[in-house]
Amino acid sequence: MQKRSNGGVIGTVNTPATSGASGVWSLSEQEVNQSNWPSLINKTSSVEYLVVAGGGGGGYDYRGNRGVGGGGAGGYRTATGFSVTSGSAITVTVGAGGTGGYGSTSTVAGLNGSNSVFSSITSAGGAGGTGVNTGGDPTPSTANSGGSGAGGSQLQAGGNGNTPSTSPSQGNNGGGGGGSPGYCGGGGGGAGAVGGSASSTTGGNGGDGSTSSISGSSVTYAGGGGGGRGGSGGSGGGGAGSTGAGNGVNGTANTGGGAGGGTATSSSTDFTGGNGGSGVVVIRYSDSFDPAVSTTGSPTYTVSGGYRIYKWTSSGSITF
Repeated sequence: MQKRSNGGVIGTVNTPATSGASGVWSLSEQEVNQSNWPSLINKTSSVEYLVVAGGGGGGYDYRGNRGVGGGGAGGYRTATGFSVTSGSAITVTVGAGGTGGYGSTSTVAGLNGSNSVFSSITSAGGAGGTGVNTGGDPTPSTANSGGSGAGGSQLQAGGNGNTPSTSPSQGNNGGGGGGSPGYCGGGGGGAGAVGGSASSTTGGNGGDGSTSSISGSSVTYAGGGGGGRGGSGGSGGGGAGSTGAGNGVNGTANTGGGAGGGTATSSSTDFTGGNGGSGVVVIRYSDSFDPAVSTTGSPTYTVSGGYRIYKWTSSGSITF
C-alpha cells in the first residue's frame, strides 16, 4: 500500500471520488458550474424604467388661414423596483411618432403616435391634432385622446390625456381651439402640463414635458405640440405650430414630443402638420449586479453613477 505525506498525515493517499453525499456536487459538476457561480448569485431582480411613447402628429387646415390643433405628447411612465426574471427575453418596443395631417378632407387630422412597451409596461401614443376639412369643420369632430391629448380646432375642446388611464398619470389634456377671427389651434398636452388653449388670434402652447435623470443626465421628455397660428412647442421635444401659412414643426426624435399644427394657404395642399417625435425606453439598475446576458435592438449601454444603463431608440429585447 502506497503511503506518503497526505495533508500533514502519514497514511494512504486519498483519491477524490467523482460522486459525493446527497446534496453535494461531484467534482465534475463543480468543474462545469464553478465558472457560472458569479452569475448565479449576481443577477438583478428589479430595474428602474422610463417608457415614453411616440408623439402625435399635428393637424392640418385644408381650408386655409385657420389654426389647427397640435399633437399630444407620447405617454410618459417611470418607476423603480420593477421585477424582472433571469433567463427570459423581455420585449422592448419603441413607438414611432404619428404622421401629420395633410391636404385632403379625410386626412387633415394628425395620426396618433405608436405605443412604447417594456415588459408589461405600456405607454400610449400621443393623440393626433385636430384638422379642418374643406367645409371648414374640425376633423375629427371630437379631439383625439391618447397618452397626452390633442389640441382642438376652432372652439373645440382639447382631447383627453392619460388614455388609457394609468397611475401615476402618463399625460395631460390638450388645449381648446379659439374662435373668430383666427380660429387658432389648441396646444397638445404634455407629460408635465396641460396644453394651452388658443385665443382668437394666437395658437395655444404645447404642454411642457417631464424631466428624468435615468440616463445619467437630466433630460426633458414628452412635450406637447403647439397649436397652429403661433403656438410654441412644450419643453421636452414639442414642435411649434405654424405662424401663418406653413408646416407644423416636427416633434423631436426619441423624446415623444407632439408635433405642431400646420396651416395652408386658402384651399391649398402645399403645407402639412408636423410629424410626432419617436419614443424611447431606458432602464437602469445597480452596477453591483451583472450586465445583461444579451440584448437586441442595439441599445446604448453605459455604466455611470453606480448604475448599468440601457437605452433603446429602436425596438429590441433584453435578457438578464
